[in-house]
Amino acid sequence: MTYKISFDVGGTFTDFTMLDEESGVVSYHKVSSTPNDPSEAIAQGLEDLVQMHRLDPTTITLLGHGTTVATNLVIERKGARVGLVTTRGFRDVLEIGRQTRPHLYNYRVHRPTPLVPRALRLEVEERVMADGSILTPLNMADLEKAGELFRKAEVTAIAVCFLHSYREPDHERRAGQALRRMLPGAYITLSSDVLPEFREFERMSTTVLNAYMGPRMGNYMQRLLERVKAIGISAEINTVHSNGGLMSVQTVCEVPVRTCVSGPAAGVIGTSVVGSMAGYDNLVTFDVGGTSTDVSVIVKGRALYASNRLVADYPVKTPMLDIHVIGAGGGSIARIDDAGALKVGPQSAGADPGPAAYGRGGDEATITDANIVLGRLDPHFLLNGKLAVDFESAMSVIQRKVAQPLGISMDEAAHGIVRIANANMNRAIQSVSTEKGYDIREFALMAFGGAGPLHATELAKDCGIRTVIVPLEPGTFCARGILLSDITMDFVRSELSVANEIAWQRVCAILSEMEKAAMAWLEREGVSPDRRELRLSIETRFDGQNYEVTVPLEGINPNGLSEFLANFRIRHLQEYGYDIEGRETEIVNCRVQAVGQVPKTNQTFLSCIHSPSVKSERSVYFGSKHGRLQTPVYQRNTLPRGYEMQGPAIVEEMSSTTILLPDQTLKVDSWGNLIIAV
Repeated sequence: MTYKISFDVGGTFTDFTMLDEESGVVSYHKVSSTPNDPSEAIAQGLEDLVQMHRLDPTTITLLGHGTTVATNLVIERKGARVGLVTTRGFRDVLEIGRQTRPHLYNYRVHRPTPLVPRALRLEVEERVMADGSILTPLNMADLEKAGELFRKAEVTAIAVCFLHSYREPDHERRAGQALRRMLPGAYITLSSDVLPEFREFERMSTTVLNAYMGPRMGNYMQRLLERVKAIGISAEINTVHSNGGLMSVQTVCEVPVRTCVSGPAAGVIGTSVVGSMAGYDNLVTFDVGGTSTDVSVIVKGRALYASNRLVADYPVKTPMLDIHVIGAGGGSIARIDDAGALKVGPQSAGADPGPAAYGRGGDEATITDANIVLGRLDPHFLLNGKLAVDFESAMSVIQRKVAQPLGISMDEAAHGIVRIANANMNRAIQSVSTEKGYDIREFALMAFGGAGPLHATELAKDCGIRTVIVPLEPGTFCARGILLSDITMDFVRSELSVANEIAWQRVCAILSEMEKAAMAWLEREGVSPDRRELRLSIETRFDGQNYEVTVPLEGINPNGLSEFLANFRIRHLQEYGYDIEGRETEIVNCRVQAVGQVPKTNQTFLSCIHSPSVKSERSVYFGSKHGRLQTPVYQRNTLPRGYEMQGPAIVEEMSSTTILLPDQTLKVDSWGNLIIAV
């Protein structure tokens, strides 16, 4: 027998999924995260799986890795000491940015401090023009001076970002070679390697972030490799990156900035596969963990992509799944603000000390504490008895922090916390669906994460969504999604020209060159020719606009300009709600996504053959309309294929709890998913 194991490192728990490649049977496991060194929790979980299932470590053929390490390095300001080399006159681009204000009337909000202090942002004489021609040659003497200053300042990482290097990268490459010679131990990042696109601020910010993450991300990956090897596992580690694909350890170390939404991206990929198997192609992904809620949409079986996001308020421009993240999770803290209103999140109790109910010294009211008080979570144990619950502490903190200050009952206070959290989640869902021109009523809600199924049925009712899908072991679903991901990498080149026949021929030539580069990368990653796939697209806009829409291409067609322009207008009308007759169209970026298809084993659902029995009953609060109701509690693994039930009910499993409201119905489909009619 051989096995594949994937793990997703979250803020509170590290989740594991193990697939038996012969039988298709899937096993799940969770351990508490170790924020100071996530590789410790990973090693502990792998050792647990080896011991629990009596595995020979050499039979493990693949390790899939979802991580928040790169993002946390930025959030916690624990990255490397970075120096920046740029074109003379542009050292302050990093600080000037776009001159946008995140909150127009809030003068207390400040921009984040640049990750490179001004003294370490050094200029050199060089200039490449927008058409790629050389105006001023690279001054190597300036570069020597910069290298000497970096050595004295004990800089460990250097970002090189020259103006228009996306057109002609030669100056950056020569600068990189010289800096590696002068500072052999430094981590060098070139913007032409990380992001060969126009818009110098976003390119510089992304390159600096990559350099900031690089050394410590490399150290973390090395520790992880050593811990895995010590267990006796020789399988390669593939890490999920922001576009939902997998990449090797070498690629992670080269471009760690591409792992910024690593874990959540795996959940989106898992949703598209599992949702399609269940018969749903339009889906909203709803991933609620201990710290955050991640939402995205899947349209006709395909995830949507974006190229811009903020990581700890720093702009990152790299191909990624369009995931909206808010600070609302099981550990989100409820508090009374200065005006006497109840607020929930974005601050979180995290893994340590965690919610008051965990008994680790937490003294803040959280969403988890509220769900325990409401009876929605087991008041004695979680994780199939592995985590004891301090019910008295949960009641006490809700009473002291919320109910008493507001002068309301404990049930009203706890339910108010849940309702406010749901309102925040609702706004996040609207931002990725209704605000993008999609009718939310045509979508099903895929609920996962440890707390997703707790909120999904109430939230779906608020949103107008008619169907909720809860996959098996939703609390480990992102880890499961890693096993459903392919090896991918995105390649991009800026073109910036009016879409006419001359430009179209140039675009076809560029795409042809990019296809060769993509194939070479797949070769380096060890992907066999029969499993290689290339996906082409062009980012386009109307003349005078500042933001683009992505138009997929079926292939390179020198005679395909008219079809391309027609498809652009269709996409623009869908995303923005209007067309501009007679306006010229501008081609901006050419993109090629390289895909190495990973062989996938059909995952088996072992259905119970007996009618389920009620595990227990407990009093559950369902809001002012229904009040408290004696509610049956079922163990999920006792629900057979095809079983139906009427709410109210609670379905418990190791990693999560599903709430079925009164007047809702639930059915177990052939894949083991819970299909809830709202």
